[in-house]
Amino acid sequence: MSSIYVDETSGSDTTGTGSQEAPYQTLGLAVYSQPSASYLIRKDAQGEYAEPTQSALKKAKKTAEGIEKKRKKQLELEERERQAKGDEKEKREKLLEESKKIVLTEDESLPKATKSKLLDLGKYRTQRVRVFGWVHRLRQQKDIIFIVLRDGTGYLQAVLSGRVAQTYSALTLTLESSVELVGTLQEVPEGKTAPGGHELVVDYWSVVGAAPGGDDAFTNRLNEKSDPSIQADLRHLVLRGETASSVLRLRANMLTAFRSALTSHNLLEVTPPCLVQTQVEGGATLFKLDYYGQPAFLTQSSQLYLETCLPSLGDVFCVQESFRAENSHTRRHLSEYTHLEAELAFINFDDLMNHIEDIICKTVDTLLADPISAGLIKQLNPKFEPPTRPFMRMSYVDAIAWLNEHKIQHPAEDEQGNVIKVDEKGNPTTDGSGTVLMVDHKVGDDIAEAAERLMTDEIGKPIFLHGFPAELKAFYMKKVATQPGYEGPVFTESCDLLMPNVGEIVGGSMRIPDQEELLAAYKREGIDPEPYYWFTDQRKYGTCEHGGYGLGVERFLAWLANRYTVRECSLYPRWPSRATP
Repeated sequence: MSSIYVDETSGSDTTGTGSQEAPYQTLGLAVYSQPSASYLIRKDAQGEYAEPTQSALKKAKKTAEGIEKKRKKQLELEERERQAKGDEKEKREKLLEESKKIVLTEDESLPKATKSKLLDLGKYRTQRVRVFGWVHRLRQQKDIIFIVLRDGTGYLQAVLSGRVAQTYSALTLTLESSVELVGTLQEVPEGKTAPGGHELVVDYWSVVGAAPGGDDAFTNRLNEKSDPSIQADLRHLVLRGETASSVLRLRANMLTAFRSALTSHNLLEVTPPCLVQTQVEGGATLFKLDYYGQPAFLTQSSQLYLETCLPSLGDVFCVQESFRAENSHTRRHLSEYTHLEAELAFINFDDLMNHIEDIICKTVDTLLADPISAGLIKQLNPKFEPPTRPFMRMSYVDAIAWLNEHKIQHPAEDEQGNVIKVDEKGNPTTDGSGTVLMVDHKVGDDIAEAAERLMTDEIGKPIFLHGFPAELKAFYMKKVATQPGYEGPVFTESCDLLMPNVGEIVGGSMRIPDQEELLAAYKREGIDPEPYYWFTDQRKYGTCEHGGYGLGVERFLAWLANRYTVRECSLYPRWPSRATP
């Protein structure tokens, strides 16, 4: 008979087999595993194997007996658990079978139930009501079932007890099933809380559309820990959550407040086309498509069309989708976004910035004055404070100086726009190795998003950044020769409104009012003026000083609701590689 080996230092009771190559660690387990064998044991890997003493063997046998007792006890416990589960399963199956015999019918002798949305239930307390919605939360407690119902307008706590909680539908009810509930609406007892301050005591109900359980249950497909890519694929289910739906509800209220602010300034809403044959912000960011054999694009901005409305409709605005074909994956960029744009006639640059500031503040004031939208803001962004007026105004030249004073640099680029990398001695490399060369900002640089946000977050309040160099801006922006006290490139009467934690939310400018200057701008940018004849005509038939702006709705909402990314602020966000669902 071969011996069983035990090495108290390097052996293992988990993976050991008792061979010399894989010894056990304890003699007790060796005796338990192979009780009739002979044993060889050593204290450490350098020692010699020897037979164990009689006292050690006796102790090991007691250890083996203890292991066997534990094993039997565990087997007995597992058997009891199996039996209990079997009994529970049998009991559950019997209960379900019995429940199928219970058929609910609405008691016609009770007062007629009034159909209502959850939002309007407050006026029906003590009365019998009929509501429809989805099971948002579900809790079973003995013979009582608690449901939190959701219908898109609000939430309602409902209680099922007695016979209505004993039906097959009640015992198999799942989250996100759609149901009809009928019962008496009662104010919750003092000290208790529930949505709206009331709950429904159900006397009749039915399942309208059952949701699956098991592996396909709602919480198995989606939960708070789901990967962002899964959440994007299941956006249609994410929308059912309290946070996502609150963001979209606030968005709706926000757009209403914007329209109220704009119309109070006598701006008229118009609806420009999304399909265009002219560019606004540059050809590199256009989505091109075939339009009945002609080239066309998805619009980058409705600005040019809005300008054509000024002579006939006066100051105008639109809330329209815009599209940018930038391969950008930052948290503040979308390929399709909602663009709130406005154009105003017979104004100057100060008038434009004052108008933007007033619209922003009036919109926020309107939202905070309404209990529903104010509640949504408090829920999503408890620390929100309305911006104070007047907004800070900082010229582009002063911003460059501020960035350099605060040691905020940017990556150096070559003439082709490639980031420059250098070796340990500071010499440029050509093989992609090395570290990025960081340099100070200079007038003429396009201030990058990262630097802009660092500055905005440091200052901590809204900033009108204005007076950008012409070469950084669109062809239609009005130019000024110099800024006071500064000799350099040609600047524009343009501005960006920057908000802490988000960055730019509004971009605006005065527009070129002179026809010849506009034609020269087309030529400088290499744009054929012929397709823009209708835009140029605005300068031919009675021009005027005018300006306008575009506000990114998702960015404004991200600031208002303190969302990490604008993707949370769109119903079905679109970004590079994402066009589903």
